[in-house]
Amino acid sequence: MNNELYEVIKAYATKPHKELTLLLLDKSKDQLIALFNGLITIYINDKNSSLLREYITVSLAGYTPTNTKIGYNGFKQSTQIGGKTVACEAKPQNLNTEDNKKRKSPRRLTGGGNFTDYTHKRLAKDKKENPSMLISGFVDGELIYVLEFPFNYLSFVERLKIQLKKRFPNGDKSGEFLRSANFTFEHYKNCKELKIIYLEKDKLEKHKKQLTQKYYEFLLEKAKHEAKR
Repeated sequence: MNNELYEVIKAYATKPHKELTLLLLDKSKDQLIALFNGLITIYINDKNSSLLREYITVSLAGYTPTNTKIGYNGFKQSTQIGGKTVACEAKPQNLNTEDNKKRKSPRRLTGGGNFTDYTHKRLAKDKKENPSMLISGFVDGELIYVLEFPFNYLSFVERLKIQLKKRFPNGDKSGEFLRSANFTFEHYKNCKELKIIYLEKDKLEKHKKQLTQKYYEFLLEKAKHEAKR
């Protein structure tokens, strides 16, 4: 964060609104653009909050974001006559290339995700609701892909079941959770209902090294298929 942005944020947090307004009015157009870009860059790359990445993912897929930490990330009305409300669960991954340079084993986008504090009860609820899974990937805040598939795809559900049964072979225990029920693209890649919400071949090739080889090849095939449609 540069000093100019810090001074604006400090004014927001410590000064009356009028003083913040005067501070901003004193900035040039180019300065305001730089401040805005800097703020978005920090926000969208925040390791501790995926709110903005979730919002982008959910909105692009045609859902209305809920802006809450608990529950599903968005909803939309089914297009079918008398159709019910459809929920979605967003699982965005963001890769920070500067952070990656410091790692002995750099991270890669895998098309995977996880459910935190998972239980058999939660799985039963998710199976009943069958939310749309929205899988997205960002590199330094730049969106690369958004995929959608139904939660109840067999291989996907089985992946979660296996981990739950290993952690709770005799069913849920009060106050205990499976801290992370994870999955990869291998668990949904063959789903016939898989949809490409957002995927640009140029961006994919630009960030090829930031994805695992298998996932890159999977997305490249999808991009080629979409281009022929």
